[in-house]
Amino acid sequence: MVRAGVLFATVLAGVGVIVYLMRTEDAVAQQNPQTVLSIGLHPSAVDYSRYPQLDEATLTARIAAGETALREAGFDLVSCQLPADPDAAEAKLRECVAGGEFRVAMIGAGVRMAPEHTLLFERLINVTSELVPGIRFCFNTSPETTIDALRRWVQPS
Repeated sequence: MVRAGVLFATVLAGVGVIVYLMRTEDAVAQQNPQTVLSIGLHPSAVDYSRYPQLDEATLTARIAAGETALREAGFDLVSCQLPADPDAAEAKLRECVAGGEFRVAMIGAGVRMAPEHTLLFERLINVTSELVPGIRFCFNTSPETTIDALRRWVQPS
C-alpha cells in the first residue's frame, strides 16, 4: 500500500513537471526573440528634489508615452520599473526577466545618472548579464530618447 502511494505521488509529480514545462515552452515560443527589456526606476522611487521641473505624474506620463511610441514602432517591450533599494530592485528584475528572451536591455538615465544609484546600476548590469547571457545594453537620456537607444542595437520585427 505504501509503495503504491509513493508510486502514485511520483507519477503525479512527473505529470506536474511536464505540464509546467509545456506551459513554459509555449510562453517562451510566443515571445519575440527581439523583445527588449526596459529597466528603470518606478516614478514613485525618484527623488524629485533633484529635478524641480519634474514630478511623479509628469514622469509617469512621459514613460507611458515613450512605451507607446516603442510599441507603435514595432518593438516588443517588457517594462521593468524598479524600487531604488538594490535588493528589492534585484528581486523585481528577476521577476521581470523570468521566462523571457531578450536581445537588448535599456537602463534608464534615472538609474545611471544619479550618483546615489551607482550600486543599483552595478547590480542591475551584473544581474541582467547573469540572467540573459550575451544581452546588449543601451542607454537613453530621457524617456523620449529610448527609441533611439534601442535602434542602435536592434530593429523591430
